[in-house]
Amino acid sequence: MTIQRLVYMANQIAAFFAGEAKHKAAAATADHISKFWDPRMRKQIFEHLAQHKGEGLSPIALVAVQSLAAVTATAAQTSR
Repeated sequence: MTIQRLVYMANQIAAFFAGEAKHKAAAATADHISKFWDPRMRKQIFEHLAQHKGEGLSPIALVAVQSLAAVTATAAQTSR
């Protein structure tokens, strides 16, 4: 899947939750991505975050992806 499509999808999810407070919307977006996206999709969006600072992501989607990336990195470090 292209990164443009993943960014679009993340932004659509974030837009759905945009009526909530920003922190709740970001948490709900992160939860959705964590539950329903394939691990390869998450890996791609995390790489986009690392390489391009999440270019194209809405503010809510950006916070969601940043929080997921941090949780994933922490989990990877503690499992070693």
